[in-house]
Amino acid sequence: METTKKVTWSIDPAHSEVQFKVKHLVISTVTGQFTSFSGGLETGGEGFENAKAFFEADVDSISTNNKDRDEHLKSEEFFDAANHPKVTFVSTAFKKTGEDTYEITGDMTMRGKTRAVVLKAEHGGIMVDPYGNTKAGFEVTGKLNRKDFGLEWNGVTETGGIVVGDEVKLLLNLQYAKN
Repeated sequence: METTKKVTWSIDPAHSEVQFKVKHLVISTVTGQFTSFSGGLETGGEGFENAKAFFEADVDSISTNNKDRDEHLKSEEFFDAANHPKVTFVSTAFKKTGEDTYEITGDMTMRGKTRAVVLKAEHGGIMVDPYGNTKAGFEVTGKLNRKDFGLEWNGVTETGGIVVGDEVKLLLNLQYAKN
């Protein structure tokens, strides 16, 4: 009986980005990112179906191109970075849904609350870089409700409108290096 060789991959942070988008005043969108993150994949062979994915981002690395807003997001009113310094994700299922597409189900933890989320992933392919390293690319997207994770703060405008939308869109462009 042939045993399957485990293959591990690590996120290459120099060639990856982790962004989120949320509505502001219901009329426009603010984009933010985490600039410090890590993660990887473990597969049972060369393919990615049934892989185990894991990820963590440092809350202190949040950037929306506005220092005051970033500090507010790190405060107790949002992420509470002092008590909850990481956002984490650990997959529970990694299912192939098409030729180059996957559905990744897993547990996301923010602000001490863990909830199941479903993400979509598009595999961009595998290449060997000029230095002989094997790389794989994925674009991962998803949506979540920030209030499910205890990020409850909101303001109300003079006309009764909300300041921050509840739905957060996730967009991760991840390049992995084969270990």
